[in-house]
Amino acid sequence: MAALKRGSNVELTREIPDLPGVVLGVRWEVGPEPALAESLVVAAILCDHARRAPSAEHFVFFNQLTEPSRSVAMAGDDDDQVEVVFADVPGEVSRIVAVLYVNEGNGLRRGLGRLRYLTLRGLDPRDDRELVRSENLAPALDGETALALGEVYRHNGGWKFKVLGEGYRSGIAALAEDYGVIR
Repeated sequence: MAALKRGSNVELTREIPDLPGVVLGVRWEVGPEPALAESLVVAAILCDHARRAPSAEHFVFFNQLTEPSRSVAMAGDDDDQVEVVFADVPGEVSRIVAVLYVNEGNGLRRGLGRLRYLTLRGLDPRDDRELVRSENLAPALDGETALALGEVYRHNGGWKFKVLGEGYRSGIAALAEDYGVIR
């Protein structure tokens, strides 16, 4: 399977009509600074048609494992996967954005540009089979500390997967503000 480049998309439910949802999995390989891996956080933001989160409760991460409808949740014990159940996603939610950010709790300025490899994968929740994956997003990164990796979104009654690769040098606060999590 060829990896999708930034901006590319694929129709998930047109290709697999009985697909009940998708697991968004993030894989990375750290470079010369192994401690960076301990600071990385995978999260998801549920957005309306204007690409804005209805509330802070629509931000799913390690301290908020699901959102009000329970259609999007951190998957099991994995802190690098988010599971989406298509039938349970509320009608006002048109897209779920997968993000990765550096948790700066320790005051260090670690950047995603130190990663050697970074990809977003879409997996079938029934058997963990890889359906789609992004290109390696790491080579284009430099001083970014947060990244909108990709999204699944509603399209003509179905769901599509799109690679974003949109970086933020001001971290999760800037990304959260852009998507309306912080107002």
